[in-house]
Amino acid sequence: MTNVSSTADDILACARGLIIAGGYNGFSYADIADVVGIRKPSIHHHFASKIDLVRTLVARYREEAEAGLAALERNVPDPRDQLKSYVGYWEACITDATAPFCVCALLASELPILPEEVALEVRAHFRALASWLTSVMERGKRKGRLHLSSSAKVEAEGFMATIHGAMLSARAYGDPKMFGVITTPLLDRLSAKH
Repeated sequence: MTNVSSTADDILACARGLIIAGGYNGFSYADIADVVGIRKPSIHHHFASKIDLVRTLVARYREEAEAGLAALERNVPDPRDQLKSYVGYWEACITDATAPFCVCALLASELPILPEEVALEVRAHFRALASWLTSVMERGKRKGRLHLSSSAKVEAEGFMATIHGAMLSARAYGDPKMFGVITTPLLDRLSAKH
């Protein structure tokens, strides 16, 4: 049973990398079979269709993200430091290329062509992240740790868009440092004035 689970995990990991590299239509089961070293029917055994594969991948990605945010809540009590840690996570991932782009941000740019089952998962990720960021902004304002120019909801949406835009700029310029160039002023602006 471990082998079955391991093969499915290998397929999902490969698909994740291929999506980050080329988007939803940038890969096929043949590409995965070549990388993982299995035959295409083996992939169909685990995921009947590409829709099933990518829906499962995004659902799992959402679970990982939500677990990461929950860990951040447990381990970093200060709202300003939570935002810094969140940005720091992505900055490290982009710099060392372990996760140079948020899978859901990339797929969101393809929403018009995505199957509805996948689009629903992508939208759910955005809603969950925006909800968490809103709660961080609200706590930060209440504790005097964050300076908000707009409502917590608007600030959260702007923060998320800036993070995703910074990922895009780092990719477009071929320079991971671009992420920090864009996100550092964002964090500075939100930091409460003492």
